[in-house]
Amino acid sequence: MSDFSSPEFPHARKAAEHPEGGASGSAAAGREKLIDGKAFATALTKETAEQVRAFHAEHGVTPGLAVVLVGNDPASEVYVRNKALQTHRAGMRSFMHMLPETTSEAELLTLVDRLNHDPEIHGILVQLPLPAGVDARRVTNAIAPEKDVDGLGEVNAGRLALGLPGLVPCTPLGCMMLLKSAIGELRGLNAVVVGASNLVGKPMALLLLNEGCTVSVAHIDTVDPQALARTADILVVATGHRALVTKDWVKPGATVIDVGITRIPTDSGKTKLVGDVAFDEVAPVAGRITPVPGGVGPMTIACLLRNTLTAAKMSVASPDVV
Repeated sequence: MSDFSSPEFPHARKAAEHPEGGASGSAAAGREKLIDGKAFATALTKETAEQVRAFHAEHGVTPGLAVVLVGNDPASEVYVRNKALQTHRAGMRSFMHMLPETTSEAELLTLVDRLNHDPEIHGILVQLPLPAGVDARRVTNAIAPEKDVDGLGEVNAGRLALGLPGLVPCTPLGCMMLLKSAIGELRGLNAVVVGASNLVGKPMALLLLNEGCTVSVAHIDTVDPQALARTADILVVATGHRALVTKDWVKPGATVIDVGITRIPTDSGKTKLVGDVAFDEVAPVAGRITPVPGGVGPMTIACLLRNTLTAAKMSVASPDVV
């Protein structure tokens, strides 16, 4: 079984169950329906920081996270710097590597190898996408499995598929934490994941399966995804297509987790974030639902920090593993 539901974070679970603010969404949903990912992530990060302090006091080790960005995409730069800020706030060390667009695959692999052997680095994250000509799969798999805090390498993916402990991709891990906070016991429930990406859809399905759910995955070749989605007690949507899922997709009372984030322009000339679920029409039908923003999004970095702490603990338990 995966350890995402670890009792180490009771206050984070309580924050999502009893939000005090931070979640957005239509008032029509009713606050009792909203799964407040922002509150959960804030509490989870606070509890991670407390554990970091305790871990350092016991072992004299400060967890270290190395983030590698290739190229100068402004959105990625902002995202990466935010990760660094959150890492410091959690009491961890942050190691930033901002590489030029012209960095070759060989140069990137050399850096990853050096980070693999650096005892001060417990987690390595290479920001995707990578420039053309760089094999993302090869780079991801070059990261030592015990430092693969994104959980995207084939070793950790295989461990997840077999139901063995390992580092789980951050976004699905966050989704599972929110589901556990909203529902509790998941065993026996019907779950449908809309989207079959390696980043979210597939690991999400495996996590649900490992929890005893009956799991179906709707993808581009699914004949009637809408009918399949209506069978779900738990509906997780991760497609990148805004407002794809409408009320006709949702079983009354279902718990809906919206992973999608798309930025669109508004009439005022500004922009706003929307999800893969048409929130205003789905919320009245759903039993529980994550808003966008304020739902799954904040959980990703919070779970990255949690994974980094987990990796640091693994290094102490098995200091010779590289």
